[in-house]
Amino acid sequence: MSVPSSPAAVLFDMDGTLLDSEKLWDIAVAEFTRGLGLDITAEARAATLGNATGDALRKLYDFAQVPEADRDYAGAQRWVSNRVVELFDGGIPWQPGARQTLDRLAESGIPLVLVTNTIREITEHALHTLGRERFVATVCGDEVNNPKPAPDPYLLGASLAGAPAVDCVAVEDSPTGARAALDAGCAVLTVGPAPVADGAVHVGTLSSAAVLGVSRR
Repeated sequence: MSVPSSPAAVLFDMDGTLLDSEKLWDIAVAEFTRGLGLDITAEARAATLGNATGDALRKLYDFAQVPEADRDYAGAQRWVSNRVVELFDGGIPWQPGARQTLDRLAESGIPLVLVTNTIREITEHALHTLGRERFVATVCGDEVNNPKPAPDPYLLGASLAGAPAVDCVAVEDSPTGARAALDAGCAVLTVGPAPVADGAVHVGTLSSAAVLGVSRR
């Protein structure tokens, strides 16, 4: 799948794509899992990347072999959310080239939408760094019936931008998010150390000159 140089809208994932926030999530997840009696492994942490909060917590409980009857999902979400907010409020670094890419796309008049599996409460804190004025809309994981890897968040994001998903480009960093965007019909661009999904165009970082035609100057 090729990436159009002038899409109707660009739909951005947040954690790991625009913001280098996964390192902060790493801290919260490690502390939570340690509280369950185990240190999380790299493989177990990788399995939660891009997941909705409920799905990530289920995988963490599974990893720690916590019996279903002893799982407090609501309490766990509150704890993790509060810890991540605390970490986010200390400042969130940008991913390479992300801020510049947003600015160049905005200058081109292309609508931008934030599409994240992160819940609204946490996303609002991240928007202090991102700048909510950059986006025509934001879609959070707790605002759709089926979060990523279902296509629902990207279908909603495209609709809020006033464009069919097939005319939009989605930018992602995780297999979960890339699958959601591909299934929605978007052209998909992925960033990160390695490709994460067949059918997506991988560029490494948003600093790449090949990110989008409109971002080259």
